[in-house]
Amino acid sequence: MSEFNGRSAVVTGGARGIGAAIAYTLVKSGLRVVMADLLNAEGMANAESLGAAAIFRHLDVTDEPGWRQVLDDAEANFGPLAVVVNNAGILDFGGIESESPAMFRHVVDVNLFGAWLGMHLAAPRLRANGGGVIVNISSTAGLVGYSGIAGYVASKWGLRGLTKAAALELGDAGIRVCSVHPGPIHTPMTAGFDTSMTAGQPLPRFGEPAEVAAMVGFIVTEATFSTGSEFVIDGGATAGMTLVKPAQTGGTWQ
Repeated sequence: MSEFNGRSAVVTGGARGIGAAIAYTLVKSGLRVVMADLLNAEGMANAESLGAAAIFRHLDVTDEPGWRQVLDDAEANFGPLAVVVNNAGILDFGGIESESPAMFRHVVDVNLFGAWLGMHLAAPRLRANGGGVIVNISSTAGLVGYSGIAGYVASKWGLRGLTKAAALELGDAGIRVCSVHPGPIHTPMTAGFDTSMTAGQPLPRFGEPAEVAAMVGFIVTEATFSTGSEFVIDGGATAGMTLVKPAQTGGTWQ
């Protein structure tokens, strides 16, 4: 982490869950972090638990002035910007026919436009600071389709593509851009999910926020020749399907 000594990081959706775990991991790696979120009480409590190496700032990721203020605060408090993790996201249950236009747009605004806005505003600072890393938290829903969450799937596929476009544009400035694709993770967002949804995975369980955070930490500190890359952490869910044969005494399965 010597290249990032005296430099700052911003983690959106940092108040709890995956975002808070990422902030903790980056602080352990030597960065100082602004945890940005709409959830003030949780965000302030988690930032305080990290001591002087973290602060919380209120942020709606779709708000340009809010983003500018968070980036200003990161550099004013902790030094030149080095890392941005676009983790903020929302999920709405609605299919092609049932999801309202307003909700579809809201999901895409938060999950995709919010990340684009962060990159749009952070990239010039990272360029001026000699480079850095942007990590976009997508989903397995950015690798395969899921029914009943059309807006979420669209936003996460979009974020995957946006990551690749940004990697191509920013590589000459020493800015690496990667996406992370978690499967089911124990967070407040998945609190109501039935654990049976993981039964078909090679690793049949929910992941933990710390496991996603460890992946992000690896991308930031170790994966120095990776950009435009997809890092999947899903218990093997997207590896394929396990075919279960019906009971039989032998011979050919037909």
